[in-house]
Amino acid sequence: MPVVEACRADPAPVIHYAPVENLEHADVAQIDQAEHNIDLAAYVMTDWPVMRALIRAAQRGVKVRIYINGGRIGERDPTPLFRELIATPEIEVRFKRAGSPLMHLKSYQIDGRWLRSGAANFSASGLKRQDNDLLIIESRAAAMAFEQRFDAIFAGGEALPLASEGQSP
Repeated sequence: MPVVEACRADPAPVIHYAPVENLEHADVAQIDQAEHNIDLAAYVMTDWPVMRALIRAAQRGVKVRIYINGGRIGERDPTPLFRELIATPEIEVRFKRAGSPLMHLKSYQIDGRWLRSGAANFSASGLKRQDNDLLIIESRAAAMAFEQRFDAIFAGGEALPLASEGQSP
């Protein structure tokens, strides 16, 4: 059983709730602050403003890694924006291997400084219409703990089929 070190957050975590708030705004604002790297684990990635913010981050030179649950890939054609996301230099996307545990995280770390976690999927309904929460924690220890777990699941992931098949976005 892995040992998780206790970590303190100073300042205190910021907690947002949908549908009272549009959580999309909190995610986009956080992503727009990134300077060096973003590691994002997503059960679902369909929210256009979040995908656009990730593309902007990559265009600024931020290294973006996305680990996504693969079960939904192939259910329908990906949107042109999702295809643009996975074709963007500085963005590396991997998906959960078949048979591995359900990947249900909705979290990211930015620059080893901030951790975002909560119940809200990266979808319009998850960020705006459903009862969900989103926590932003400014803590190097919390961000690094997530990054260690992310490194492990990302290393076991597979290249996204759309990227590996050479399909154009």
